[in-house]
Amino acid sequence: MTASIRVGIAGGAGYTGGELIRILLHHPSVRIAWVQSASHAGEPLSAVHADLIGDSDLRFSPAPASPVDAVILCMGHGQSRRYLDNTTLDGDPLIIDLGQDFRLAGPDSAGFIYGLPELQRERIRTARRIANPGCFATAIQLALLPLAAAGRLSGAVHVSAITGSTGAGQAPGPTTHFSWRSHNVSLYKAFTHQHLGEIGQSLDMLQNGYGGPIRFLPYRGNFTRGILASVYTDFDGDLAAAEALYDAHYEGHPFVHRTATMPDVKQVVNTNKCLLHLVRHDDQLLIVSVIDNLVKGASGQAVQNLNLMTGRPETEGLLLKPVAF
Repeated sequence: MTASIRVGIAGGAGYTGGELIRILLHHPSVRIAWVQSASHAGEPLSAVHADLIGDSDLRFSPAPASPVDAVILCMGHGQSRRYLDNTTLDGDPLIIDLGQDFRLAGPDSAGFIYGLPELQRERIRTARRIANPGCFATAIQLALLPLAAAGRLSGAVHVSAITGSTGAGQAPGPTTHFSWRSHNVSLYKAFTHQHLGEIGQSLDMLQNGYGGPIRFLPYRGNFTRGILASVYTDFDGDLAAAEALYDAHYEGHPFVHRTATMPDVKQVVNTNKCLLHLVRHDDQLLIVSVIDNLVKGASGQAVQNLNLMTGRPETEGLLLKPVAF
């Protein structure tokens, strides 16, 4: 198929920007028109993303270099709003933002639609601006959406989830340094993580008035990429009923799969998949959810949204093989 979607990437020097470039270079309907990075302007993409040697002759540009059909923002949280306020983008392109600036509905959302395809795929198809979900939020919501859609959430939801070091971004910091992260696991932002707002918003959208507490314990892992979330809550049915509920909810959603065996992170790394496994214990339903934080949790989901917004098959450019070993 001849490439016809011209895409610009703003903030292309970080982890999500690099992952997005890798995916779009092999997307049959996309041409990357420019990749913007003020700190690396003029340098080849491979100067930052060394694995792209031989794959692209593009260089980072200091500003949008030409009109495009879509712009994907891969910027630090809080920077997307400033970028859109201070940058002229010719041609009224589609916008997909990977930051958290526009995820919550309200007067400050600037017309952005929350972009979790398994939640509101039809709204995404006609949207002009998409706020891509957070990585933890994606894994946790996919574990809970079938319960909320069926009105089966009651009481508190308990979550323990661990993410790889790429979830902290590429900028160096005390908790991302190799000597600190290696052979180490740590808890952070207990009960206060910034993704709780968007999770609660989505659950209330499906089960109006739920409003139950979400007790979220996020962990930093000593690996580079992937998220494993253990989510449990009250459930008044048996395991077969829960499995049937999940299978029916995700029928027709190509990237979410219930597995009969306990999943692990390596099964999803480098893919846009989410694997779910259910366990019934006493009156609790445990849902184990695994994703790649950089793909389904960020850049792959952005491409999934781009496909929907432009009328392409939802899976186009995203049939990726996991690392496996």
